[in-house]
Amino acid sequence: MRVFITGASGWIGSAVVPELIGAGHQVIGLARSDAAATALTRAGAEVRRGTLDDLDVLRGAAAESDGVIHLAFKHDLAFSGGFENAAEADRRAIDAFGEALAGSDRPLLVASGTLGLAPGRLATEQDGRAGDPDGAHRSGGPARRLANAQATVALAGRGIRSCVVRLPPTVHGDGDHGFLATVVAVAREKGVSGYIGDGANRWPAVHRSDAARLFRLALQGAPAGSTVHAVADEGVPIRTVAEVIGRHLDLPVASVSPDSAAGHFGWLAPFLGMDGPASSAHTRELLGWQPTGPGLIDDLEKGGYFTAASA
Repeated sequence: MRVFITGASGWIGSAVVPELIGAGHQVIGLARSDAAATALTRAGAEVRRGTLDDLDVLRGAAAESDGVIHLAFKHDLAFSGGFENAAEADRRAIDAFGEALAGSDRPLLVASGTLGLAPGRLATEQDGRAGDPDGAHRSGGPARRLANAQATVALAGRGIRSCVVRLPPTVHGDGDHGFLATVVAVAREKGVSGYIGDGANRWPAVHRSDAARLFRLALQGAPAGSTVHAVADEGVPIRTVAEVIGRHLDLPVASVSPDSAAGHFGWLAPFLGMDGPASSAHTRELLGWQPTGPGLIDDLEKGGYFTAASA
């Protein structure tokens, strides 16, 4: 297949690209910078220059492809308080892909997230879909991104093999600069490895290589209108994460009160305090996906997150 990928040079995309090429697919990656274009070329992918705001570029690339994987999201806007604008740009891109692929039965995979789906209980692939009884209780950024995912699923009614791939907050591995690396950086800066409250809240996680393989499997075989979870660890207590970090950095491990969390963790606080375990049982049965990479704690114990290069 000839596959167009947004976010192809990002953390997830840079693992998805070789996964697809290794399986015999051709990849065309969206690149908004010279550095991204160079990285894609070195990985063996073709380059299409543009950004998420270049809707004509997105439509054209999708129309010329056998399938689309939409990974890009304006995280810089989201983390600086502009989640609404980031979600709106995401929706415009999804709509553009829908226009280009309508009636083709070609696959469209859109990345979304598991966090906030079902606070306090194990989230499944059925949560967050249209008709979800808990949907009315969601608001703000998570609600906007869920609405985009629901719009993606609905494209199945327009003759598109649409699929939402939900990622946990921690997609870990060598070179990670995301949530987990930020937690480590905060511990270094504050001189204490902290967790919020009693630290019993749980985060799901997946190794980057396993996430990339799920995107390939979904591209090749996920049915129209499906939702899958790239979840290996269903829920790792944040206190356990803090304890491993504290031991490796030789720092004390301590609770941070919810009232002090924003001052201690900054933009990360609302996410770090969430309890969001998630299941991938349906995904494994549907696509035969079985994670083989290290779990979150095993990956932390390897020490890569604590080297000078990761600091």
